[in-house]
Amino acid sequence: MRRGAPGGFVKRLYGGTYFGHTAEHMAIEMSNVLGREVSFGRTVGTADPAVFDVIMECPLDEPYDSEISEKLLENAIGLILALTRGETPALPDLSEIQRRYERERPGPSTQAIARAARERDIPVERVGDLSLLRLGYGRHRRLVWAALTDQTSAIGVDIAGDKELTRQLLAEAGIPVARGGAAEDEATALQLFEELGPPVVVKPRGGRQGRHVYLGIDTPDAVRTAYRAATAEGGQAVVERQVDGRDYRVLTVGGEIVAAAERVAAHVIGDGRTDIEGLIERANRDPRRGVGHARALTRLAIDEVAATLLGRQGLAAHDVPETGHIVWLRDNANLSTGGTSVDVTARVHPSVADLCRRVAGLVGLDIAGIDLRLPDIAEELPLDCGGVIEVNAAPGLRMHLEQHDVGAAIVDALFPAGTPSRVPTVAITGTNGKTTVARLTAHLLSGAGLRVGLTTTDGVVVGGRLVQRADATGPRSAQVVLGDPTVDAAVLETARGGLVRQGLGYDWSDVGVITNLVSDHLGQDGIESMEDLVDLKSIVAERVREGGAIILNADDPRSRDLEFSGREIIWCSLDPRNPLVRRHWDSGGRAYLLADGWLVELAARRWVPLLAAHEFGGGFGGAARHLVANALAATAAARVLGVTTARVAERLRTFGADPADNPGRGMLLRCADVHVLVDYAHNPAAIAAVSDLVERVWGCERAVAAITLPGDRRDDLLRESAAVVASRFGRIVLYEDHDLRGRAMGEVPGILRDELRRAAPHAECVQVRTVDEAVPAALALARPGDVVLLLYEKIEPVLAMLGALGAHHAGEVGVTDVNLGKTMAWTGTG
Repeated sequence: MRRGAPGGFVKRLYGGTYFGHTAEHMAIEMSNVLGREVSFGRTVGTADPAVFDVIMECPLDEPYDSEISEKLLENAIGLILALTRGETPALPDLSEIQRRYERERPGPSTQAIARAARERDIPVERVGDLSLLRLGYGRHRRLVWAALTDQTSAIGVDIAGDKELTRQLLAEAGIPVARGGAAEDEATALQLFEELGPPVVVKPRGGRQGRHVYLGIDTPDAVRTAYRAATAEGGQAVVERQVDGRDYRVLTVGGEIVAAAERVAAHVIGDGRTDIEGLIERANRDPRRGVGHARALTRLAIDEVAATLLGRQGLAAHDVPETGHIVWLRDNANLSTGGTSVDVTARVHPSVADLCRRVAGLVGLDIAGIDLRLPDIAEELPLDCGGVIEVNAAPGLRMHLEQHDVGAAIVDALFPAGTPSRVPTVAITGTNGKTTVARLTAHLLSGAGLRVGLTTTDGVVVGGRLVQRADATGPRSAQVVLGDPTVDAAVLETARGGLVRQGLGYDWSDVGVITNLVSDHLGQDGIESMEDLVDLKSIVAERVREGGAIILNADDPRSRDLEFSGREIIWCSLDPRNPLVRRHWDSGGRAYLLADGWLVELAARRWVPLLAAHEFGGGFGGAARHLVANALAATAAARVLGVTTARVAERLRTFGADPADNPGRGMLLRCADVHVLVDYAHNPAAIAAVSDLVERVWGCERAVAAITLPGDRRDDLLRESAAVVASRFGRIVLYEDHDLRGRAMGEVPGILRDELRRAAPHAECVQVRTVDEAVPAALALARPGDVVLLLYEKIEPVLAMLGALGAHHAGEVGVTDVNLGKTMAWTGTG
């Protein structure tokens, strides 16, 4: 029996398996005992042999911050530890976890709507532990809360919530309703009772879910008692003539009947042996019964209302009813008070259907639960029938779900056939260049008239305005953008941390971009090797929808080894002679290149020059080859989403004209007679790329490097970064991040200093504590006409400090004598 096959874990136990693996399977089994059905789990070792990473499946729509999995694992670990000590452990008490699960899980109505949306490939996001669902993305996003939608009229809800107003409104429209009125005191209630005659119904004017509804009231004393109970929470009571007939609920959605049920009040049936309490206990064993609205049926109970009704039947809780004798626990037939239902949808008479459509329209509800009292719903509607008893906004769907997909009816009303539910979405990952590619892509799409939602390491931007300042590269930030109904397109920078800890935050994208794959973040969050990092970043490409596009870097060795099926692969390269790109183009594929000093599109066996590289805004006249590579990737993404070549060229020219276009990435300022190049490079490859730019424009002999590196990088990566700096710069200032990220103070600069002394013993190296000291120190080392390369931790304080020193945006600086690209040397059509 192979690993991963059913029964594989049991076989592993005979040969021995590790602690974490056993805990994983025990926790999954406990989860299923709770009715929380999950099956997937995986346990992997870490660099510490005593520590395991355990991954467990969670049910769809379980809140992100739920602690249930953690609690199950804690119970499993305790059980295993007891067994290893030779003890006979007591089985864990899961009752509290069970209660938490029942509180957190979506109710049947919410589950039905979510399931129906997913079956139509409509994105679904549950908000916390509420019954509120976001369906769709961006401007196509819709909201559903139980059976309320963002189309539901607030006026309709208020009318339905006022039982007397509803009765009056329907009566004026000629709808058959019970005679009655509202009572603001006992005297009025008694007067209505005298006018209507017994029996009457007394209920709260603003009641819901059948609470405090009293039927069969036939004496003045009973009226007083019912009135007090119905108004115990304030407000008025409604007194109505009780209508004979059977109790029906008709559900309308979008003005059409989708289900109807006959409701039966809560009851048990005697067997001649068991008392009423025992009959109730037996009924509650039905797995469909739960607390509140968590399950298809509600648990039965002997509360004050039930005890009173038992007394009217001459019974008490410990009495044993005869076989077949029906014992009623409620007068009203609401499911929320323990009632049951029988589907009668196919039997609804056309006259009744027409009545219900009129009622929903008169009240103004897109989704309505209409309560009827009729002799038989299958017969012609009598003119003198009691007819409509109540109209309910946000009606419960539970009674209909076993026979009808009412969730689908609601979803279809919100998203009629052919209605889009998504906005174009680009997800960008990789090691370096993610932020710039994301900003560039958003810049190109906004130029096409789209209102773009953008997430990057600097925050969330909607419509060009920063709305949230944070490291916004995780799933929560993605949901901020995708849940915004003003957004036409989404561009999501997707970084390692959020992906490892909480996932993507979306189900599918249209375009996935992997900028490059080089060493960084190794040793963090279980990412121990480049293979781990490649696997993780590849998730972004794997979640591109079928028929979408994956944009890869043909100049990056690890990207060239990636394989994906069912999506278009688009290659980008700074080398038009790249053999991979040539083969791809020969086979009809699409690519974006730097060739003969131009950004070029290759598609449909044609190559089309888009823009001269020296015209690319913020690209230092084409000298910043890493920024040109970013522009190729962003261009590819924009072209996939339909932006024209002319619009792409126009927008590429204007990128960087505003310093806010790409703050902190290749950002050039001038302070007196010295340039300051501000960049976020923080790994060897990124530092090498920005050093190449310095070399092309100024020459490294005219440069000072002021550097800091994050403390959560491995020592070998810190030393490798320092070696790159040592190979390029002769004047260096070292400083330390404010956030030490687990390091001792002075530890990171010490590692960098030691490597610099080893690799470049003659370099002039100054070590200071903070960026506030580093910038003046670097400017002091610089000569007129020099450039200071400033690598930073947080951009805002750096820019504030430079502003205080009189620095200003330097505008375009570049070179004209740099080889910007090899000759195309292909036969093509321009």
